Amino acid sequence: MVNLFGRGFIGTHYSNMYECVINDRNDLIPKTTNILYMISTTDNYNIKTNPYIDIETNLTTLIRVLEKCKDKDITFNFISSWFVYGHNNSPLTEDSHCNPKGFYSITKRTAEQLLISYCEMFNIKYRILRLANIVGLGDQNVSKKKNILTYLTREIVKNNNIDLYDDGMFYRDYIHVSDVCIAINLVMEKGDINSIYNIGNGEATLFRDAINYVLDKTKSTSQLNNISTNEVHKPIYMSNEKLKNLGYIPKYSLFKILDELISKNTSI
Repeated sequence: MVNLFGRGFIGTHYSNMYECVINDRNDLIPKTTNILYMISTTDNYNIKTNPYIDIETNLTTLIRVLEKCKDKDITFNFISSWFVYGHNNSPLTEDSHCNPKGFYSITKRTAEQLLISYCEMFNIKYRILRLANIVGLGDQNVSKKKNILTYLTREIVKNNNIDLYDDGMFYRDYIHVSDVCIAINLVMEKGDINSIYNIGNGEATLFRDAINYVLDKTKSTSQLNNISTNEVHKPIYMSNEKLKNLGYIPKYSLFKILDELISKNTSI
């Protein structure tokens, strides 16, 4: 049975779909030999308010849990992020060079490296799963900082004006939260030990196309404001060939995801 650490947006969905033992946040002791580790911060903005929180959450807590795994027959499945790749050319493979920017991104990549080093030292089996952009219902922390597509869909339904970085002319790889949970479980069941897996649909979506779809579907009167940014929004999508080789087939297209978000927000 899976021992789940961390019960945010994805963890909650996973625990609703699959039987697992859930550790409270302060309980660092593993309950089974198959760990799914999701404890993490979620964006690059903490540096403005608390520059220590990414380090404490993404690194220190990880090591504390790993210390409890030492000398046990553990398989440690670590949930990471596409953010570790940084500004890189797509499609991104698991072997692509990582050059992350921002405290969240850097600490997630550092966590991967610390995990590998620790597991090699103490003979612990591991997998690293790098998630693409997750979309779907149930995220209680949607904001301009996190899950921006869901946030903007809600604003468009309300006919509120929205700001778009670089006029939305950048690419992202979107995957439904249910498909993510299915993919995670598939990797834990069939994935190679001591390996990295990209968890995404392997499709580049122009952000502006997604926004235009929501605008057309809702007949919204929202006005779009183009906001320039210092960040370089390069095309970001990950190759999911390794995942597909395990038998992964997505159930949700991006437009089906957007229809779900529109329907939910229209009914509120």
